[in-house]
Amino acid sequence: MVQGCTSDAGKSALVTGLCRWLERRGLAVVPFKPQNMALNSAVTADGGEIGRAQAVQAAACGLEPITDMNPVLLKPESDTGSQVIVQGRAVARLKAAAYHDYKSVVRQAVLESYARLVARFDAVLIEGAGSPAEINLRAGDIANMGFAETVDCPVILIADIDRGGVFAHLVGTLALLSASERERVRGFVVNRFRGDISLLKPGLDWLERETGKPVLGVLPYLTGLDLEAEDSVRDWSQGERTQGSLRILVPLLPRISNHTDFDTLSRHPAVDLRFIRLDREPPSADLVILPGSKSVRADLQALRATGWTAYLARHLRYGGKLLGICGGFQMLGHTIEDPLGIEGEPGMSAGLGWLDMITTLAPEKRLRNVAGRLAFADAPVTGYEIHAGVSRGEALQRPLVDLGEDEDGALAPDGQVAGTYLHGLFDQPAAATALLAWVGLAEAVAAPDMGALREAAIERLADAVETHLDTERLLDILGDPT
Repeated sequence: MVQGCTSDAGKSALVTGLCRWLERRGLAVVPFKPQNMALNSAVTADGGEIGRAQAVQAAACGLEPITDMNPVLLKPESDTGSQVIVQGRAVARLKAAAYHDYKSVVRQAVLESYARLVARFDAVLIEGAGSPAEINLRAGDIANMGFAETVDCPVILIADIDRGGVFAHLVGTLALLSASERERVRGFVVNRFRGDISLLKPGLDWLERETGKPVLGVLPYLTGLDLEAEDSVRDWSQGERTQGSLRILVPLLPRISNHTDFDTLSRHPAVDLRFIRLDREPPSADLVILPGSKSVRADLQALRATGWTAYLARHLRYGGKLLGICGGFQMLGHTIEDPLGIEGEPGMSAGLGWLDMITTLAPEKRLRNVAGRLAFADAPVTGYEIHAGVSRGEALQRPLVDLGEDEDGALAPDGQVAGTYLHGLFDQPAAATALLAWVGLAEAVAAPDMGALREAAIERLADAVETHLDTERLLDILGDPT
């Protein structure tokens, strides 16, 4: 099990690299994360929902993702509550305190999923969540040491040196563990190091003497890794953007979900992609994309409260294009109805009214992977649906995507406004090219192949494991499954 001293210490990346390293050795290896909290999720081969990091790790193992790889997924709906996904299906909406009591229920599902993986694979690589030293969450823990103690597995502790204080992170984390948990930690990995390794060695020697545990290696700072982010909301407010000629804006909704939809655009050489906080004045743009949302009515209200509706109306008057994805698509209709309180208090909200349709939220999510073609261009599309809403109305008679036996989305008669339920709309290079031509890109510019970039990133991580970590010790910790 890989546990981290902090969130974003590199747990997901290390597990991904270890998965591919073992897969290269011919082992049947599988990733497992008992509990995840993220608004970026993936649809599995068995029709469920898991965190995207585990889907990437499955690819590193040469596997299709399945729900057992991440049996508990928490999707935040507010600062104090989340939707609870168990073995791929939404089962409850709980406040944090209520979920703390609910852990005994989901614990059984976690152990069942883990047992099924152990029975099928040579090696199971487990990713922790957050930090094992969060002592306020220790009771009933299923995400870190509580799980490791239950299934009796060894632990590797990883810390991010780029944050600073790496030795304090490692020693302090050990100090907050129980005696049996400290014994379970079999070694350390230092992540994101840049500089002269000889200058770090005295500190590593001290760490080994002080703790009696080996440093398994120091991973370098790997720039430009094209791996999908797991975190619920990534901070795009510091000016991270490309510098192409076509400007695309995405408002950072309070509960934005599946922002991995924009990975292709963020790397496209012809696109200037900007993620704009709602409290900032949005600049002019060629295209505005309303993204997915975990709380559509609340996020729509946030748009209204910050003046974005007036900006969008002006954007359309001046000929700009507007695209909605999933929750953003629902916002484009006349109304969003939530009679059962699926995403909050029961009620109805007026939509933006630019597509002739209404949406009703329903308790059963639609979860599926799909493939088809853009309805207005000869370009293949692949994607996935994760939504609770059912939309109906005249706008759907002009679909955006042809799925063969089915259709998806809508394109307004004037061609300015479009919407879709499909996440991953831009992932296929031909689809990205056609959609950017719709926006107004005069010359076709090759879109990045995100699948190829992801595969290259996984290979780089595996290379880093082989080059910078003590692989013999790692095999020993694993019980040498070879």
